Amino acid sequence: MALDTWLAFFTACWVISLSPGAGAIASMSSGLNFGFRRGYWNAVGLQLALIVQIAIVAAGLGAILATSEFAFEAIKWFGVAYLVYLGWKQWRAAPDSMATDDAEVAVARPLALVMRGFVVNASNPKAIVFILAVLPQFLDSGRPLLPQYLTMAATMVTVDLVVMAGYTGLAAKVLRLLREPRQQRMLNRVFGSLFGAAAALLATVRQAAH
Repeated sequence: MALDTWLAFFTACWVISLSPGAGAIASMSSGLNFGFRRGYWNAVGLQLALIVQIAIVAAGLGAILATSEFAFEAIKWFGVAYLVYLGWKQWRAAPDSMATDDAEVAVARPLALVMRGFVVNASNPKAIVFILAVLPQFLDSGRPLLPQYLTMAATMVTVDLVVMAGYTGLAAKVLRLLREPRQQRMLNRVFGSLFGAAAALLATVRQAAH
């Protein structure tokens, strides 16, 4: 990949990652509930899903998903249901309830947070369609494609890890400042509502628009 092409792609990655979405909301929610060091495992799950999505596009399966109404709708509505579930859990979270009982400890385990992040990203068919539309614009068909896909995947993951670290860390800092139960309850409900809003936006996505 030529340097000028990579720089353009690098810039695009920052714009994409900084745009608020379900991944950013999940990262902030994890930072709020579990602090930065533990909550950041959610971002690892987000990146694993991103790698899978890029692999799907690189393998040519992304085009099939983009044209299959059933597959698109099935993944979309699974994602909507999962975001609603996360919103409901966040809304009902008790103030200062981080890892205070067995259920919270289970949710706070790194593997559970990785899986949570993975499902949030993987259950968004719009992401695959978006990658399918964007990545080919930066490919040089005259050069081997695999090294270019690997370079783009590494760039996207690195940028997104940095951005999600910012979102997670910001929420973790806020958590330390808000100690009163009323403030924490309000913040939990704000994030619960954000998950609900993300679900509503995902529900409006139509395959025909792509």
